[in-house]
Amino acid sequence: QVQLVESGGDSVQAGGSLRLSCATSGYTYSINCMSWFRQAPGKEREGVARLYTYGGGATWYDDSVKGRFTISRDTAKNMLYLQMNNLKPEDTAMYYCATKRAAGGDFCLSSTTFDTWGQGTQVTVSP
Repeated sequence: QVQLVESGGDSVQAGGSLRLSCATSGYTYSINCMSWFRQAPGKEREGVARLYTYGGGATWYDDSVKGRFTISRDTAKNMLYLQMNNLKPEDTAMYYCATKRAAGGDFCLSSTTFDTWGQGTQVTVSP
């Protein structure tokens, strides 16, 4: 079983930056697909970024965050990160990390269903 704990959420002004962290523990050797999602009040949960941990570490980003957000991980520390730059008010949401074992890179990067979720960390961006 895998456990996930997010941190790093905060209130910032537009144009600011934040780095979200997700600490992973448990049977992390089973994970090869890691992702960040977000959910704003009254809206559906949406995928923000995904990382396939095998090979070269292929990534996927939602169009709304391309060029501003970067997903990365530190294997030695069992950490997943989301660096968020040039934040906009529309980035305000609860952010969740999620993991799974995918059948391959394409399956990972196109996946919207994940096995394990964290409790979330709140990001609020003011104009």
